[in-house]
Amino acid sequence: MSKGRILIVDDEIILASSLKNILCKAGYNAAPCTAGGDFFPTLRQFRPDLILLDIYLGDVDGIQLLRQMKEEGWEVPTIVMTAHADVSLAVEAMKEGANDFLVKPFELSRLELLIEKVLEHARLRTKVKLLQEELEEQRSSSGIIGRSEALHRILTAAERLALGENTTVLIEGESGTGKELLARFIHRKSPRSDRAFVALNCGAIPKELAESEFFGYEKGAFTGATEKMRQGKFELADGGTIFLDEISELSLDMQVKLLRVLEQKQFYRLGGTREIGVDVRIIAASNRILGHEVEAGRFRQDLFYRLNVASVVVPALRDRREDIAPLTHAFLKEFCSKFNKPVPVVPPETMQYLESLPWKGNVRELRNAIERVILLNNTPTLTRDHFTFLCTGTNGHSGQRSANGKQFVLEIPPNGIQMKEVLRELILKTLTITNGNQVQAAKILGVTRSKLRYRMELLGIHPEQRSYRVENKYPNEL
Repeated sequence: MSKGRILIVDDEIILASSLKNILCKAGYNAAPCTAGGDFFPTLRQFRPDLILLDIYLGDVDGIQLLRQMKEEGWEVPTIVMTAHADVSLAVEAMKEGANDFLVKPFELSRLELLIEKVLEHARLRTKVKLLQEELEEQRSSSGIIGRSEALHRILTAAERLALGENTTVLIEGESGTGKELLARFIHRKSPRSDRAFVALNCGAIPKELAESEFFGYEKGAFTGATEKMRQGKFELADGGTIFLDEISELSLDMQVKLLRVLEQKQFYRLGGTREIGVDVRIIAASNRILGHEVEAGRFRQDLFYRLNVASVVVPALRDRREDIAPLTHAFLKEFCSKFNKPVPVVPPETMQYLESLPWKGNVRELRNAIERVILLNNTPTLTRDHFTFLCTGTNGHSGQRSANGKQFVLEIPPNGIQMKEVLRELILKTLTITNGNQVQAAKILGVTRSKLRYRMELLGIHPEQRSYRVENKYPNEL
């Protein structure tokens, strides 16, 4: 696997060729460009992760190229190469966006160290950008949408419950109904709104790690606890609200420890000897009826009573069908804006069809369905045919047909397969459909282009590959 793609831009042919050979031996995929006029065509074709750019390129200088890259929106890390007498030009180049510079002649060890540093910095920037995008996605989808009487009653009750800043609230309802959104709504309306809201999915935590996730740990508390100390979610939520999703999945052992925190507002870090006091409001949620779990002996009765001080039941989407239309229109606007497409019309017969579906996955399923339809279609009007993938397929396979009606089936080899191989094959097949167009591939996969590029890099899929270029048989779906 290549360590990265490097474009060497220098009109000294021998130097450019030598640098290419050296960098290729070091594990990079390097390509030379020896004329300023060839720079942008090579840049578009090669798509480098880093550019080594000489200041002088005959009739074009590197600073002009940097300015043009900035104007065209290219964000490629660049190291400028210059003679000792032109250090001032290198400083000017850094003002135009270059990351660093090297003075000729330079030591190869210095070059390799600088390349590694600049590439690592670029990777960190990419990760930060991905996290920011994910945060914006969460913020954009944090509103509660609906017009049904049932939803109105729930929000009215939630506003009243929010005023009791210490009152524990239990939210029950099927998966995908929006329990976490309601918990965030209660937090925003409460006197604790200016403090932290910490969400913890109890069903996603391995049993052996639950205590450290809840309460943190001291250094050496267990194998792998090499940090000085790590705060748990309760400590991070001090002064604010902690949301315990899927509380019914918590082991009986952890239920006892949680009950103690509820009663005494204190706990020990794992491996710690000092009690830590916290002031948190607890909102718990479950997709199971906790009363039934108590009767079955899977949930402690005393903890249930402590959690069930105030309760809210969020009805399934099929029980509040008046909310399907406003939710559909809201999701259409969200994804059309995200993918830069015009908002299609939803005729009454299509909306009636959507309102007739069972929506076992509730609001989450509806949102995912709208995202899929917008990704795969460019149409001014949505018909029920666009949602045929929601119906049960034939041959015993449920769900998922593509927009052209073909059944989607994921085949798992008898001996199993690594997740990264599944992801790699998925990306390659998507690039095949789009003839290598990464923007369209990212839209089909429902990710940003930068996230797709990051995944491709991790999986060793390089843009210069052409093995996935085939005729696109379904252009209207993109």
